[in-house]
Amino acid sequence: MPLRLLLAALLALALAGCVGPRGAAMQSEVLRGTDAPDSDVQVIEVSRANLSELNAWPRPARASGHSWPRASAAATTRLIRAGDMVSLAVWDSQETSLVTTREQRFANMQDILVSTSGQIFVPYVGEITVSGQTAEQARREIQQRMESIVPDAQVQLSVRPGAGNTIDVVAGVARPGRIALPETSPTILSVLSEAGGIAPAMRNPLVRLQRAGVSYAIPARRLYAEPALDIQLRGGDRIVVEADQRHYIALGAAGRQDVVYFEREDISALDALSSIGGLSQARADLKGLMVLREYPASMVRASGAHPRQPWVIFTFDLSTADGLFAAQRFQIQPQDVVLATESPFAILGAPLALLRQFQLLTR
Repeated sequence: MPLRLLLAALLALALAGCVGPRGAAMQSEVLRGTDAPDSDVQVIEVSRANLSELNAWPRPARASGHSWPRASAAATTRLIRAGDMVSLAVWDSQETSLVTTREQRFANMQDILVSTSGQIFVPYVGEITVSGQTAEQARREIQQRMESIVPDAQVQLSVRPGAGNTIDVVAGVARPGRIALPETSPTILSVLSEAGGIAPAMRNPLVRLQRAGVSYAIPARRLYAEPALDIQLRGGDRIVVEADQRHYIALGAAGRQDVVYFEREDISALDALSSIGGLSQARADLKGLMVLREYPASMVRASGAHPRQPWVIFTFDLSTADGLFAAQRFQIQPQDVVLATESPFAILGAPLALLRQFQLLTR
């Protein structure tokens, strides 16, 4: 076979291989059919001109913001709760006292269990409700109730916290465990410190507080940075520290294709590109960066700052200053798909290079 025919056959095989599987779709392929009247996909080219309107759109439900209790203005004192153990010391100097003797002018009543109804039993007085009171409030009430039988009595009261007056630090710290609530309620940062602090290697830690059947959460960085968020804890509170599970999916002609977890609270489109190693220099289309996002049907509106369709494709032209600045301020939401499309020139590049080689060899 002549050399020219042999090279032509090899070139045909090589060209056939060039149009085989690719690492990403081209922008035109992804957008094909989205302009049809019955399409349920909305395509928006993001620019600085429409960025403010897009930022006003509601966030998908899975991206809802964190909630956190308001901090009280002053320190709070621990309240007596069911399961606590109350100890009383009653002092009485009367010769004919009902509760003391001549030899011992005080009577000790140790470890009186606060019942599930919030009461304790005191001899000669009966049931007294102490749950929900501070130790000082309960002491005054018991002393007042005893005046009818021991007019000159003085009462001392101490409380040993039970399970209801403890704080459970469940996970994400160096020393998880149960911490008894002191007389003055501690703040959440002091409890985390007592538990050994948050594991330093944890990715973007999120502090969760479970209180009275309600769950709250806040990024640890905000908790450290804003003193007003350092709330006081209550008996029965549970603390869990965990890595932020929010993520987006990176696909296409980028440095890596992977599930990427949020490293901080807010991630822009440019941040996302940086996290995945940027765009492939040889393959990516600078005008074809896309963010694919799904909205619940309840957020779709025909007008106003809302998506028009449940499926939205945001496109960015990173070859312009406007597109770069827009990408810098566009916020990625959990479960977004960040797609770097393939450049059509990259697809044509290999066949053209082969053609040039063929021309050189056949001269």
